[in-house]
Amino acid sequence: MKLAILDSERHPFRPSLYRLDKQLISLILACEPQWEAKKIEMTVEANIVEVNADEDLMGQVWVNLLHNAIKFTPQGGSISVSLSSNGDQAVICIADTGQGINEQDQQRIFERFYKADQSRARTVGGSGLGLYIAQKITEMHTGSITVSSKVGEGTVFTVMLPLRQKVMKGSSNSEMYTGTVS
Repeated sequence: MKLAILDSERHPFRPSLYRLDKQLISLILACEPQWEAKKIEMTVEANIVEVNADEDLMGQVWVNLLHNAIKFTPQGGSISVSLSSNGDQAVICIADTGQGINEQDQQRIFERFYKADQSRARTVGGSGLGLYIAQKITEMHTGSITVSSKVGEGTVFTVMLPLRQKVMKGSSNSEMYTGTVS
């Protein structure tokens, strides 16, 4: 249903200025039961970054990427999430120590209904739409999403979004949350 709404281009697009670091940390904590159940170490490094984006839509991107990272990271593995700024863009990296994605699948994973590992499709679940939706939403925000992966070593998804930072009264943009979320 989300896909049909996004494809129709009738989805309300309501960008507003918000703290991306707070959104990411909140969603990571909301996923805590899933990563704790697999004894996954979750590490977060997040600069204070404000973006002018549709918070609900971007939340879907982060949920899709986080759920994939949790789903494909083995018991006792690790996931790291970083948020920084690079010139005029926010840079969000979600890296896992999962099974990785082979090169030929990396070229297709953002296609609608594509599942990289067909042999695991029944046991792992999913529709093959999460990454397509994440890419569509990111592009709606004039951003980009890329993947870097090696089989057996893990995967890194990098999202770049136009940056909107503002110095908060009594703080600086160089403040950062660093640590292991538990």
